[in-house]
Amino acid sequence: MQINHLIISVLFLFVGMTFNDETIPWNDTRKLVWEDFKGNPNPDSDAVALTASGITFGYSVKTSGKRIIDYSTTVEAHFYPNKSWYLSEKADNHILAHEQLHFDITELYVRKFRQQLERLVVNQNIKIQMNQIHVAINEALDKTQKTYDEQTNHSINVEAQNYWENYIKEELKKLEKYKSQ
Repeated sequence: MQINHLIISVLFLFVGMTFNDETIPWNDTRKLVWEDFKGNPNPDSDAVALTASGITFGYSVKTSGKRIIDYSTTVEAHFYPNKSWYLSEKADNHILAHEQLHFDITELYVRKFRQQLERLVVNQNIKIQMNQIHVAINEALDKTQKTYDEQTNHSINVEAQNYWENYIKEELKKLEKYKSQ
């Protein structure tokens, strides 16, 4: 029986990322610090900081002849230091906590992604199904990130910021089983 492996290249949320880009994987014991933000500030932006984070997704399928008989996946939340920036003269711990929550939201959607992938059963359409889930998760992640910034007014609305911190903490706890290591 001949077994072939098909490796699908890693896909990124942000277009333009390359394999050489420095990344920091999400970890519940390692929080972001300002020194992680190594990019150049955008002079056209009103923002004090920008967090570039995304979902790294890859999979492989094992085939026998032309039939898919097994698959494996990797899904990770990454922070991209060279695409992330801050204005040192305006940045503070409150804004850093806001930026950390953007990264935590990415981890939340990684967990949701892993949960959905776990439910899949090997079939001949598995690659299409995984790609559809990937697209849907990235769309939901993008929508949530925008809603977070809108509702907190980019951290200015302290009450909304506190709500989001508690909400994301609880959502992460619900999906603890799927936590990044």
